[in-house]
Amino acid sequence: MAGPLRVLGIDPGSQCLGWGLVEETSGMLRLVDCGAIRPKGETFSQRLGQLYTQLAQVVREVAPHEAAIENVFTCKNMASALKLGQARGIAVGACAAGGIPVADYEPTLVKKTLVGTGRAEKEQVSFMVGRLLNAKPTWGLDTGDALAVALCHLQMRRLQILLAKQKK
Repeated sequence: MAGPLRVLGIDPGSQCLGWGLVEETSGMLRLVDCGAIRPKGETFSQRLGQLYTQLAQVVREVAPHEAAIENVFTCKNMASALKLGQARGIAVGACAAGGIPVADYEPTLVKKTLVGTGRAEKEQVSFMVGRLLNAKPTWGLDTGDALAVALCHLQMRRLQILLAKQKK
């Protein structure tokens, strides 16, 4: 792709969904925008509807070329895992409805790519995101995780390009 590449990172959650848009131009990274969606519906289905509506609006406004989303990790509570999976499905659907391709990344890969260890704390991840984007991390931890997923995606894209060149 010629010109800047805009990647929307998403950290799914049914109570708080973090999102962050990162732009890469000739290897230079820039934070474009970020935030969190906190639905207020009375029922779970109302909150999922709000997540979809609000994330679809974000997708329209920030116009990413690609999206990256964190996979569901193992939860101690089965009900929590199910709710997280549903929120993740809503996020994938909102991106797909906007015509945006979505890549999936395991949380441990995101952490290892940015921090060097797959067991890094959220604060460490957010700190490294700030360093890579030359920004002071004033965002919440969910937003920091979303930005981390976007940065991981950009790193994985560069790696795939290098590997493809080596095969030629």
